[in-house]
This record gives sequence, C-alpha cells and structure tokens, in this order.
Amino acid sequence: MTQTDFQHLRDELRYDLEKKDWRKALIVLSHLEQIEEGQRRVVLLELSRGDADFVLPLLVAFSACYPRIYQAQPMLRGLLISKAIDYPDLLLKTLCDLETQNKKLCVEITGEMRLEKAVPHLIEMLLSAGDPELIKSIIDTLGLIGLSDAVSVISDFLYVDNRELVGCAVRALGKIAAPSAMFRLAERVGGDHDLDKVILEVFSEVQDNTALKKLSETIGSHHAHIRSLAKKLLVRIGEKSVPYVLENLRSDDVDLQINSLNVLGDIGDVSAAAPIRKLLGSGVKNANVRFAAYEALSFMPAVQGAYVLAGGLTDPVEHVRIAAARAVDRNYNDLLSMGLRNMVRFKNEDCDRMVNTIIHAQADKIFLDLLDEVVFQQTAVEVIRKVHADLRDHYAALLLSRGYKEIAEKILPEKASEARKTRACAVDDSRMILSFYKNTLHELGVESVLFEFPAGAIEWLEKEKPDIVFTDLNMPEITGIELTRRVRQIYSAQELPIIMVTTQSDVQDHEAARRAGVSSILFKPFDKAALKHCLDEYCPAETS
Repeated sequence: MTQTDFQHLRDELRYDLEKKDWRKALIVLSHLEQIEEGQRRVVLLELSRGDADFVLPLLVAFSACYPRIYQAQPMLRGLLISKAIDYPDLLLKTLCDLETQNKKLCVEITGEMRLEKAVPHLIEMLLSAGDPELIKSIIDTLGLIGLSDAVSVISDFLYVDNRELVGCAVRALGKIAAPSAMFRLAERVGGDHDLDKVILEVFSEVQDNTALKKLSETIGSHHAHIRSLAKKLLVRIGEKSVPYVLENLRSDDVDLQINSLNVLGDIGDVSAAAPIRKLLGSGVKNANVRFAAYEALSFMPAVQGAYVLAGGLTDPVEHVRIAAARAVDRNYNDLLSMGLRNMVRFKNEDCDRMVNTIIHAQADKIFLDLLDEVVFQQTAVEVIRKVHADLRDHYAALLLSRGYKEIAEKILPEKASEARKTRACAVDDSRMILSFYKNTLHELGVESVLFEFPAGAIEWLEKEKPDIVFTDLNMPEITGIELTRRVRQIYSAQELPIIMVTTQSDVQDHEAARRAGVSSILFKPFDKAALKHCLDEYCPAETS
C-alpha cells in the first residue's frame, strides 16, 4: 500500500473513531494485512486512543467478522485485553450484550483475567447457552476463576450426553477444588473407565481433606479398575494419605480393609504400624484381613511392640503364617528369638508347621538364628530337600555364605523327573503369594510360571500355552478381569482354563469376571488342597 493510501486509511480510522462508526471502522481494520508492520503499529496506536466503550466491542466484533485476520494479528488481542483490564465493567457489558457476536472471546478473556464479578453472568449464560463450544468455554472459564458458586451448575454437565463437555466439567471442578466440587465428582465415579480415571487423578492432584477422603473411600469401590487406580494414586501420594486410609480399617467392609492394608504396606510408612497391630490384636476373624495386615507390616521399618507379630506364626491358615513370618523377620529381636526357640525345641506337629512356615517365607534372619537348635536344623533339612529348586538354591547359597557347608551338602537336589509336568501360569502382584504358588505347585508336581505384573503374563501367553492360569483380581494397571478379556482373545475357555483368585466377596466383581471368561473363582486364602482341586477339575489328564 502506498504512503498516500496508508494516510487515507489512518485518516478514515480517526474519523470513524470520532464518529463511533463501527461498520466503517471494521472495513478499515480489514485492510491491516495490506500495510507494512510499522504502519500497522501506527493504526493500532490510533485505535488504542479511541474511547474504550467503542474500541472494546469493536475489537470483539472484528474477531467475529474477520477471524483469520484477528488470529494473525496478536496485537489486536493484546489491545483488547488491555482495554478489558482497564475497563472490566465494559467487558461484562459486552459479554451480556445480546448483540455481541463473539461471546466466546469475551468469556475467555474473563477467564484469563480471573474476573470474579463475571461469575453470576457466566452462570446465567451457561443455563441458556445452546452452542457446545460456548458451553465448553464458559465451563473452562468458571473453573479458571475458581469460585465455589459455580459448582452446582457445572456439576449438571457431568451427566450430559457429550463426553467432551463431561470431561470439561470434571477438569473445571478439579480447578475449583472446593469440598463441594470433590463430593460431586465422587458421586460421578463408577462404570466409565476413562472418566473415572480423570476424576481420580483430580483427587490425587487436589489432595485436600475431601479429595483424600474420597480417594481413600474409593478403594472400596465395586469396580475393580477404580479400586486399582485409587490404590496406585494413594501410594503415589504417600504418607500424606496414610491417616485417611487408616480410617478404612474401622470399617466392617472386609474388602475395604484388605485393600487399605495393601495400600499401607506399599506406602510403608511406620506411622501405620501401631493401628495395624491394634487391628490384629482385636481378634480379626477374616484370614484375608490377617494376611494383608501381616504382609503390610512386613514392608515397614522395625517398630516397637513387634512381639505381637509372633502370634501370626501359629495362625491356622498357611498364607497368614507366611506373611507373619515375613513381618517377624523384618522386626526380629532378642525377645522374638527367645519365644521362637521355645517353639522349635521339641519335635511335634506345631514345630514342623513352624519350620515349614519359616522356610517358605524365606525368613532368613529367623532361619539363621534358630539353626543352632538341633530339632530346628533337622526339620529344616527335611523340608528344604522337598521344596522347589529355586528355594533350595536360595538356602544352599545362604548356608554356604555363612559357613554351614556341611548342612548345605545335606540339601542335595532330588533327581528331576523326565515325565511331562502340568504347567500352570500364576499372576499376582504379591510376591508372597507368588512364592506360595511356586512351592505349593511344586509339591503337587506342577511346573509354575509366575508373573508379578499382568502385562508380562499377557505377553508370555501370546507365545506360550500353559495348562491352566491362576490370576489375582486386584492388580495395578491391569486387573484380573482385563487380563482374562485379553487372554480370551487368544484362547477359548475350552483351550485354556482361567481361575480368578480373589479376596473380594462382591457379586458385581464375580459377574464381571465370568463375563470376561473365567472358568472358576477361587477365594483367598487358598491352600494346597484348593489348588489340587482346581488342577484335578481342569487338568485331569495331566494330574491323574
């Protein structure tokens, strides 16, 4: 554009600003792309000198009439925001004006300014708006401003038939982060995997009292994927979440207690030790709760009052005894040593059970401490000769490292059978349970392939076909139900039986598991007899 043309453009804009002729002013601004950068700056300077009550709505109108030019000239947006900051009431007037064409832009600017006085107007707009894009912008802006006044109207959009708007409402409530917002999000949890994940992530980011309480309560959900994610997030939060998770131990819901103990064990904060010991001292009847409690204590640093753990070594359930042995081994002291020595000095059924528990728990401190007791040593050698080769190798190496060469030589491996063995795949995120699988299946003459992480099991199953699969229900990342669905894409129920192993008593879980394709459900705590029953039923040719 020539200098003469530019001067004419400038003069025209001055006249339009003076007369407040926005139609002609829009035409002038539409020529911005045709002039040089320096000339554009001069034009915008002239524009900035105009009355705000004319320039602000003019720029909003220009953004609607010439969106491409407006987007290409960031100085226009800068000028608009500058006017809005200087004259917020004028921005609100433009926002509420029925003639305003680009209300979405006004909404976004109120959000950038965190303009609290705009909230009543935005709520009123939200109640009457029909354009999804405008609705989304209003919800986003209300979230940015962060007043709890908007919680109720935003929460209504958690239930609309538009996933984008639902997700937008979740994020906005997370930004507001008021207790009322957390309650409304908690009410929405359940059934929608992707949405549930977003809501739980919001809880983990907010971390106020309400969010942490709701997140800890969620590990008692009827949905396996929600429980697993909630547990993972609580562990990630760490010790800050411990007081909230401990509250769950007061519940009569056994599944909630077990899941809470799992979380406390994974966090490993010593402040949880006393409440867990108190729970055990209250005479817990459910074996799975006792197991989870001892397992959690086995992950925690040494604590006072560890002598109460010794009671678990005489528990009637093998799983519980092994978990207790791990906890005792972690907290081993002179008082525990004296008590255990008295229990293994005489050859009887209780002594045999105790030694077997210590061996299978790989409680090395206890093992080495009691090795000078004659009865313990003799019984230990008998037990180790029969265990899985991996466990036998562990004790052979331990004995040799401590100078017990003569005892190590007594636990020579038995000659391996060349006959084909039944092969079982077991998946569980508890290493203690996997150890139980390995040793018990070995005693039953079954070869075991073990996985702590479901993803590894699925990858292996894509290439290998065992005779049977045992999978835990509650696992992080991939639940037992999801694992079953994926395996069923590879093998039918006739080709490969899958046994779901769980502490959960929830009917909804059981129905979901059967729909996914499990062959049977085995409840924890299970023992050697229960495993043998499953093998006899589903692998009769191999185990007969």
